[in-house]
Amino acid sequence: MTRDEAKQRIQALQDELHQYNYEYHVLDNPTVSDDYYDKTFRELINLEDEYPEFQTADSPTQRVGAEPLDQFVKVDHNVPMLSLGNAFNAQELRDFDRRVKERVGDQVRYVCELKIDGLAVSLLYENGQFVRGATRGDGKTGEDITQNLKTVKSIPLKIREEETIEVRGEVFMPKRSFLALNEARESNSEEPFANPRNAAAGSLRQLDPKIAARRNLDIFLYSVGEWEAATTASHSERLKYMKELGFKTNPETETFESIEDVIQFTEDWTVKRHELDYEIDGIVIKVDSIDLQERLGFTAKSPRWAIAYKFPAEEAVTTLHDIELSVGRTGAVTPTAILEPVQVAGTTVQRASLHNEDLIIEKDIRLHDTVIIKKAGDIIPEVVRVVTDERTGNEQVFRMPENCPECGEPLEQPGGEVAWRCVNPNCPAQLKEGLIHFVSRNAMNIDGLGEKVIEQLFDHELIQTIADLYKLTPDDLLPLERMGQKSVDNLLKAIETSKDNSLERLLFGLGIRFVGSKAADTLAAQFGTMDALMEADKDDFEAVPDIGDKMAASIATYFEQDQVKQLIDELKSLGLNMTYLGEIVEASEDSPFYDKTVVITGKFTDMNRQDIKAQIEALGGQVTGSVSKKTDILIAGDDAGSKYDKAVDLNVSIWDEAQLLETLEA
Repeated sequence: MTRDEAKQRIQALQDELHQYNYEYHVLDNPTVSDDYYDKTFRELINLEDEYPEFQTADSPTQRVGAEPLDQFVKVDHNVPMLSLGNAFNAQELRDFDRRVKERVGDQVRYVCELKIDGLAVSLLYENGQFVRGATRGDGKTGEDITQNLKTVKSIPLKIREEETIEVRGEVFMPKRSFLALNEARESNSEEPFANPRNAAAGSLRQLDPKIAARRNLDIFLYSVGEWEAATTASHSERLKYMKELGFKTNPETETFESIEDVIQFTEDWTVKRHELDYEIDGIVIKVDSIDLQERLGFTAKSPRWAIAYKFPAEEAVTTLHDIELSVGRTGAVTPTAILEPVQVAGTTVQRASLHNEDLIIEKDIRLHDTVIIKKAGDIIPEVVRVVTDERTGNEQVFRMPENCPECGEPLEQPGGEVAWRCVNPNCPAQLKEGLIHFVSRNAMNIDGLGEKVIEQLFDHELIQTIADLYKLTPDDLLPLERMGQKSVDNLLKAIETSKDNSLERLLFGLGIRFVGSKAADTLAAQFGTMDALMEADKDDFEAVPDIGDKMAASIATYFEQDQVKQLIDELKSLGLNMTYLGEIVEASEDSPFYDKTVVITGKFTDMNRQDIKAQIEALGGQVTGSVSKKTDILIAGDDAGSKYDKAVDLNVSIWDEAQLLETLEA
């Protein structure tokens, strides 16, 4: 075979296998036998091995060809991947319909799609070639998971037109794949996944694509993000065109002229959903016309032209055998019901949250009671009520113990709180949970240090404080279970990399009570360094926007502790960054927005709301979501709606986009 013949044969085999993959994984209609497919695939592998210069990035052989990654790269979404507002009953759907028609008139058609319970992703194609896939993340920034998405065989590596287009969809794990995966994990003494969604998300965040490939994931595409050459006038036409390009769309999608027909569709699927081979948790309803979508626009968090109907929580009857107590990182002791296993919303439930002792008393929950449980949002099991008619007299009233179940020290119930707390700072449960929090994604984001690894390190007395993480050596780690040389090298590299994190990550990771990731970012930007934070007092913290009295007191108390001061000194000596690395803009008191409360509403021509918000905050303003007597300025674009009316009533200063631009450019 000459080189030209080899090149032509490789191209022909690639095209042939792409078609077979499409027929099998998208159409669910294979036209060749598995043996014939395998034979063709092997021929392509052999030819590409012999003539590697003709192997292309979109070859079917490249679905699992990448080396493991050290970490995921961040990806910015040019068009944000917004979340949807929720409806929980028929009346809320009718209210959505009314709001839509008040803005655009009565001629509205809706598209109804099954809401797949998986992981939202973005796929970018340039000139018809798949070049990048990313997670949704926070809607503005996700993670590049291209190599893992290439292992999903229903994702085309090239589409049927040389289009540059970004499409969005939901990666999920079919129920049969989920059952097989959990059986394999249990046989290997590994913790099973709680549900298919967690399994899918965990699979796509594996640094080794070969692991993702073994999970048999699937996808449904449901929308377009960026598409400069857009020609379709409706969402339903876009779905049809996406299918023509080779994308897998959900076959159960339907369009309706009336909201009552939409409601009937949601009721039908509430009953039928368990017949599917994949999990759904609701129905997404979208205005079909793209023109009407653009006229309806967006709120700060979601489109006005779409809503997610969430299925009602399913309930089941079972027996409460015991109440187990766990101690969190802040010392709070949380009771959990241990139940007779029961099926709820397609999964087996054996545990349910009881929140606190007050709730147990309020609902009169006793050991050995017959109880009704439900999954809140089809995710978190909780006890709804007791079936008192089933009591036999053998039930036992539950009382919280006087001492911590982990360390044996006395429990306390601080004034005004419902939770009982262990106040022993050396309680092993608190130390362990604090370490798990410190390495988590929103804190120091140390890849490879999951809950199981932390527990193993703690149980082997290799770590007790967060400073101990930065003292680990290969000799400490190599003797541990599932710790080979490569795993150890990667883990130590991730720990070392985390030293360079910006101050807000460290501040959140410290686990100061009431301080979430947003507050940590605000504090780090305001004070700039750890030293400045430690020198501040309660009044200084209270002066920071969005930091209330309770949080300010907690922060001040935390930094007053000698053991905290010693910990910070130790972390400094170990090389951790103690400085805010984000951009700090000092606002001038001459700024028209300095110390002003501003609300943004409506649609804008030359700027989007996020840019407006960022510039106002950089100039010393505070942007809030609702108009009140405290509002100084309303920035009103087109279709400003009720916020405009309220601002007029309250005599709030109202600016249009032209006045805003003139002020910003001055």
